[in-house]
Amino acid sequence: MKRLSFYALLTLIIGYTVFPYYWAFVSSIKPSSEIFATPVGLWPHSPTLENYRLVLSNAGFLQALVNSAAVCLASVTMALTFGSLAAYALGRFQFRGRTATLYLVLSMTMFPQIAVLGGLYAIINQIGLFNRLPALMLSYLLFTLPFTVWVLTNFFKQLPGELEEAAIVDGATPMQTYRLVLLPLLSPALVTTGLLAFIQCWNEFLYALSFMQTPDRYTVTRAIFSFAGVTGSGYEIPWGQMMAATILVTLPLLVLVLILQNRIIAGLTGGAVKG
Repeated sequence: MKRLSFYALLTLIIGYTVFPYYWAFVSSIKPSSEIFATPVGLWPHSPTLENYRLVLSNAGFLQALVNSAAVCLASVTMALTFGSLAAYALGRFQFRGRTATLYLVLSMTMFPQIAVLGGLYAIINQIGLFNRLPALMLSYLLFTLPFTVWVLTNFFKQLPGELEEAAIVDGATPMQTYRLVLLPLLSPALVTTGLLAFIQCWNEFLYALSFMQTPDRYTVTRAIFSFAGVTGSGYEIPWGQMMAATILVTLPLLVLVLILQNRIIAGLTGGAVKG
């Protein structure tokens, strides 16, 4: 009975988790006449790829994919570069205020994005980046950089001190020790942290809605939100196209996870065993 209960609970959790994605896919291949049909069917009577054709023929959506990729790659690269340097200092050196700095970094991840939206909007507007992609690149650092610093600090703490001692004996400077000795050992952690930060940037909507005003600067989430106007009717939302776009937006993340799954697992479990 215990084993049966375990598998029943596991099936329930998997079904609860996977069903929204299944329903999004089913809705993406349904013709418009079947989306609101009753009774609701778990599979369309006449599957069609028309919604995907309409989405992929939408030049604005394709441009949004390019914009999102550029913004996310730039933001994640900056977060990993500056975050790894900060994590190296916090994880390997002892100095006054180190613990307070760590908790300050952690506290920055707890603020909701909307809490700083007003001040961030004023800064972005003042420096002339409103409706420009660099505004999002810098804005996304607000949540990717603290997350990167906090996670990588724990990984730097786990590395044995003998590595630094051997590098110092060989005449390496602290920067050379960081770049040539410690950083290569953190590749699983960098991949894991970078991918999680990339997913956060890819799915972000509030800042993209607030700072990007013209269609040529939209990211994917902003572009999907604007689909309500493509039918020319204010009384109809093209749910089929929106679901097709959602599936297409999710595919790059799925591919990245499948390609990097070994490094992700190594990164997630890297700090579990001491030494």
